[in-house]
Amino acid sequence: MTKTKLGFTRRLTLWGNVFIGLLMCGAISAQAQNYPNKPIRVIVPWPAGGLVDVAARQLGNRLQTAMGQPIVIDNKLGAGGNVGADQASKAAADGYTMLFTSSALTMSTALRNKMPFDAVKDLERVAVVAYAPSILVVNQNSNITTVQELVKVARANPGKLSYASAGVGSPAHLTGELFKSRQNLFILHIPYTGAPAAMTDQIAGRIDYHFSNAAVALPQIKAGKVRALAVTSAQRMQGLPNVPTMAEAGVEKFEADQWLGLFAPKGTPAAVIDKWVAETNKVLAQEEFNQILANAGMNSAKPGKADNFDAYFKQDLVQWSQVVKSANITPD
Repeated sequence: MTKTKLGFTRRLTLWGNVFIGLLMCGAISAQAQNYPNKPIRVIVPWPAGGLVDVAARQLGNRLQTAMGQPIVIDNKLGAGGNVGADQASKAAADGYTMLFTSSALTMSTALRNKMPFDAVKDLERVAVVAYAPSILVVNQNSNITTVQELVKVARANPGKLSYASAGVGSPAHLTGELFKSRQNLFILHIPYTGAPAAMTDQIAGRIDYHFSNAAVALPQIKAGKVRALAVTSAQRMQGLPNVPTMAEAGVEKFEADQWLGLFAPKGTPAAVIDKWVAETNKVLAQEEFNQILANAGMNSAKPGKADNFDAYFKQDLVQWSQVVKSANITPD
């Protein structure tokens, strides 16, 4: 073949590829404009009735009106949320399979060297919907009444105080280790088989303190069985307006909320993600939605952008990776 013919063939192939690319872009754009035209599945890798599930269903009930299509919550349990997240990461990137999960995703990634998917590369961050603060609690009969008193007692008695968690690698465990590292404390970790078991021993006075999730802690606080010293969120909880944040209690730069948010498979069209962001932001501005989350022990997130969630997600992953490394935590 002559150079002239070879050059013509190459140009023809190039323009053909460009043409195909334009057609594909046009098809994706048309798909996004018509989205959605069938029911949407939202995978929730946590039990029905739990904190994450409650937020997901409250959001889904409101979004399906705006979207004009049913939004079906699909609870896929297992491996600390990783089974459902893995399924979502491998689903078609067309906006008809979404993921609603919590900061257990960043914690699992920080804890495990091998995951069936890459949480950073295989999922698109869409929107933070809520924050679920933990509450630092002690026994109601404890002499400790403030966070600073707890720190003082722990420093005066290294290795003699204990704190509980719902198990190795749980949010309560990692939050407890974050507190220890920030305050340079030596305190024993006592892992339990779940949050209710930890709270039972907290009430009985067998442990000194722990960072409990709000769903478990609030009823016991209201019943006068445990005392709340602080919440781990940046702002005070609506349900505990007189309880300070950790920062207000003297522990600077300490935020350890569990975030709850929406994800999409990598490669989901930007227009589809933008639609989810826009409609979710409208829900986050609803007072009724905010109040329902508050009653369940959550703070509603502020309307934002997907890029904001992406940056926050990566920052959260760095924080927990540092905690896991410094405390030499390995999953059971």
